[in-house]
Amino acid sequence: MRRCFRTVNAILGQARLCHPVRKEELNCGTRVVVTTENSVYCIDVLEDATYSVRGGWFDRQKLSPVRISIAGCTWGGSVIKNDIVAACGLHLEFGNRVVTSRIREVHVIRGGIRESRGLRLVDSRELFLSCYGPRWSSASAG
Repeated sequence: MRRCFRTVNAILGQARLCHPVRKEELNCGTRVVVTTENSVYCIDVLEDATYSVRGGWFDRQKLSPVRISIAGCTWGGSVIKNDIVAACGLHLEFGNRVVTSRIREVHVIRGGIRESRGLRLVDSRELFLSCYGPRWSSASAG
C-alpha cells in the first residue's frame, strides 16, 4: 500500500500559485466579494483588523452584517495561512471558526462602496441569483 502526504512546503507553494488576497494589501474601505461553492460573502475592510461581513452563513443565521476577524484561509484541514483574506481553491475561515466551502472567485473593489460611483448595495441572494440564475432561487426554496 502506498500513501501520499502533502508537505507543508508543498501547501505553501500552492498558496503562492492561487493568487491570494493578502490582508496587508487591503486598506480600510476596500470591499472583497468572495464567491464560494455554496455562498457569496461581501467583506468590507474596517480600521482595526476587523471586517464587516454579510452573506452566506451569516445571512442564514440572521447575523448580517457582522463585525468579525478573519483567521485566514485553509486547504480544508488544520493548516491555516493567516495572512490571506481569500484565495481561489482555498476555504475562508472567520474569527468565529466558521469555515466556508471552497472559494471559486474573489473580486476586490478598492476604495470601498461609498467612493464607487454607479454601484449600489445588494444582498447575497441577489448576487447568487445573478450568478446562478432562477434555477437556484426555486431550488433553495424547497
